[in-house]
Amino acid sequence: MLKETPYWWDSAGDSPAASGPLPERADVAILGSGYTGLAAARRLALSGASVVVLEKETIGWGASSRNGGQVLTGWKVGASTLLARFGRERARELFAASLSAMDLVESLVRELAIECGFRRSGHLDAAFKPAHFDRMRREQDLLAREFDHTVRLVPKAEQRSELGSDYYHGLMLDERSACLHPARYVRGLAAAAGRAGAVLIERTPVLALRREAGSFRVTTAGGEIQARDVLVATNGYTDASVPKLRRRVVPIGSYIIGTEPLPEAVVASLLPRSRVAFDSKEFLFYFRLTDDRRLLFGGRAQFLPSTPSSTRSSAEILRRAMVAVFPDLHSVDVDYAWSGNVCFTVDRLPRAGRLDGIHYSLGYGGHGVALATYLGDLTARMILGEPVRNPLRDLAFPAIPLYEGRPWFLPLAGAYYKVRDWLS
Repeated sequence: MLKETPYWWDSAGDSPAASGPLPERADVAILGSGYTGLAAARRLALSGASVVVLEKETIGWGASSRNGGQVLTGWKVGASTLLARFGRERARELFAASLSAMDLVESLVRELAIECGFRRSGHLDAAFKPAHFDRMRREQDLLAREFDHTVRLVPKAEQRSELGSDYYHGLMLDERSACLHPARYVRGLAAAAGRAGAVLIERTPVLALRREAGSFRVTTAGGEIQARDVLVATNGYTDASVPKLRRRVVPIGSYIIGTEPLPEAVVASLLPRSRVAFDSKEFLFYFRLTDDRRLLFGGRAQFLPSTPSSTRSSAEILRRAMVAVFPDLHSVDVDYAWSGNVCFTVDRLPRAGRLDGIHYSLGYGGHGVALATYLGDLTARMILGEPVRNPLRDLAFPAIPLYEGRPWFLPLAGAYYKVRDWLS
């Protein structure tokens, strides 16, 4: 029987106990209990602030427990784009921040003793076309020259040493990337935030925010709370309670299937060094192995928000894609199919700042494991008044024209990116 819930949930262990009831007041109210909200809650609570985390579903229910568990260097946009847009000094600062984000995840896992299988596995970027591998050669040179960051190219003739497929045209290997069990990680952060003193409240959707003299009135389905500061950390699940932010971010479904456990010989042939992988398409695929020898194979199978219907249709698309990449899996059963929303801004860079007095951090574009943790922690420090340097400072964050939160344009965008993939 195909399970339409995330594979990670079945092996995540017990969920941390949520607190309650809803307090009347807090120094900071945080909307969303993913990596962003929990990293911020822990930092704030450790400083002595009273913090309440409000979650519409259950702790870590969204992308933080549904993603592929890839902890990647860089941002959604490549180093060459950072350099062209921001110039050398700012681009280097941004790239360094992405590495610091990974280091923060690693240090939290170690310090908090979170059993989530974190390891520096390295990642493979697989060239969909020969021209993409040529582009990787240029990126390799730029990363070394401008960012002092070493990656290795694996030509197609040698790629089976890293990837058991002839579908691609060479690989770019970055040894610094990592992997983890995302649901265990988010639950570990939740437990740490609770130990620090944060109040975590589940199944309490926020209905409205109203600014009052020196504070905010937060109206929820369970009552009202007065908060000095508010942090919106809802990413791909940002809703009408914060309409101005909702008009600035676009939720896009990311879909994953998980195979039955595979024989050890098959596993060893697919990803011999157990790295995480993704490809160079806009309409990308990504994949990795699990500790119990399953292949998780995901991607933007459709440019639609996550729904039960889009999950089922995407499972068929992804199965065909998986067999195209790995023909030997043609008779393998798929045990899991699930989805969740990632969150994009127009330029595919996150944003962390304030709008109408409301703090926010969101828009990670599928690179959220490390960046959400890092920017959640950093935003908390900004709320505390610490003299931190926000790498995303001063970026314009305009509303999207003719957009009120329903992304009617996604099928058009999907068609555009498919054409780009074939023409690139």
